[in-house]
Amino acid sequence: MEKKIGIISIVIFNRNIVEEVNALLSMYADMILSRNGMPLREEQLSLISVAVKSDADTINALTGKLGKIKGVKVKSLLIKTS
Repeated sequence: MEKKIGIISIVIFNRNIVEEVNALLSMYADMILSRNGMPLREEQLSLISVAVKSDADTINALTGKLGKIKGVKVKSLLIKTS
């Protein structure tokens, strides 16, 4: 399958689900190139940006599972590699 490179942006509105998000990201560790987390305590939310490289189906599976977690919003931007 054709490989894609992209960024997944994750906003977590409930600190109690951070461990669930981290566990899911760990399951997809092979495709993660980098990850940056930023807790915003005053706003009571966390931002995570994840750079990924994999086929679109695998990336979409991860974003779909993240999006099903209550209190999480996910957006992704993918481009095909040359």
